Amino acid sequence: LAAEQIFESGNAYWCDCSKEALDEMRKEQETAGKKPMYDGRSRDLGLERTNNSVLRLKTPQDGELVFHDLVRGEVIFQNSELDDLILLRSDGSPTYHLCNVVDDFNQGVTTVVRGEDHLSNTPRQIHIQNALGYDSLEYAHLPMVLGQDKKRLSKRNAVTSLQDYFDQGYLESSMINMLARLGWSKGDKEIFYLDDLISDFRIQEVQKAGAIFDPSKLDWINNHHLAALSFDDFKKRLIPFLDALGLDYMQKQNNSEIIAAMRSSKPNLLGVAQDLIPYFSELSSYDDKAANKFLIGSEVVLEYVQRKLNGLEEWNEDSIDKALKEAQTGLSLPTPKLNQPIRIAMTGSTQSPSLGLTLSLFNLEEVNQRINAALDYLSNQS
Repeated sequence: LAAEQIFESGNAYWCDCSKEALDEMRKEQETAGKKPMYDGRSRDLGLERTNNSVLRLKTPQDGELVFHDLVRGEVIFQNSELDDLILLRSDGSPTYHLCNVVDDFNQGVTTVVRGEDHLSNTPRQIHIQNALGYDSLEYAHLPMVLGQDKKRLSKRNAVTSLQDYFDQGYLESSMINMLARLGWSKGDKEIFYLDDLISDFRIQEVQKAGAIFDPSKLDWINNHHLAALSFDDFKKRLIPFLDALGLDYMQKQNNSEIIAAMRSSKPNLLGVAQDLIPYFSELSSYDDKAANKFLIGSEVVLEYVQRKLNGLEEWNEDSIDKALKEAQTGLSLPTPKLNQPIRIAMTGSTQSPSLGLTLSLFNLEEVNQRINAALDYLSNQS
């Protein structure tokens, strides 16, 4: 065992101090304004192992420990600030620091990359490495990821599981891009793929200050990565989200056209899928705010536009746009007053592509059904 090797080399000792004795020691240190730490009282007693003893590392008592950090440069710890940490508990189980050092050695780890909150662990682990005769490792302690309130990232200000982001439809490449950009930059370049990072990333260029996680920046990055997908790849990635919402997209022969029109409506796949609900299922309700602002009192607009649309010889975006323009002129209305009631009747909200394109994604029968349903809704409101 590694612990036995350290003990036999003279770099560890058994300590049988009781919890009460240690509590009293720390209390006296705090009263004297000193840093609470084990004072080494059993260090030179040559105690034998008992059922109540722990094994402690003989940390050097003077001098300093110096190591080079790839992010922070030269880091110095005074050995007098480090106490004799426990290697084995009284039940014989190893502690975190010993397990960490031995595990890294057995796995052939050469470089340790971790958060700056582990910086204070490094001198302790280096002393254990030295006691075991292990080779030195490289270290890089990255800045902590902070929320927009500049406090340590928590569930209060962001999702903290990568899987949760994937479940919302953020791409793996987007998360890699976002995480790489936390505390690191390459000029004005913002969008990176894995091959770019392999070529451009240098851990020595990572900043020391905490990196702020900005959800809106992730949305922007994911938008770019989604836009870079071929349509077939985008649709393939979207389908599981449509399925999860119970949307039968195959019922529409023009499902690809609908998806293409909506692919940039939201910055993640779940949001796009949710926006597709009114295109692949019956409309069950209207957004209250939108209805109160634009739909209430729009009976004349709905009926006038409906007549115009039913008079079209061809059903396509261009002919629909022409009919809408004629309707706007005939009713002498500003664009929102004409378009939004129709948009709400078709999708339940004011959010959709251009109105001509939106209407063209439905057939005329569906358009009539939804305008009639909106008129019935308005009739029931009066």
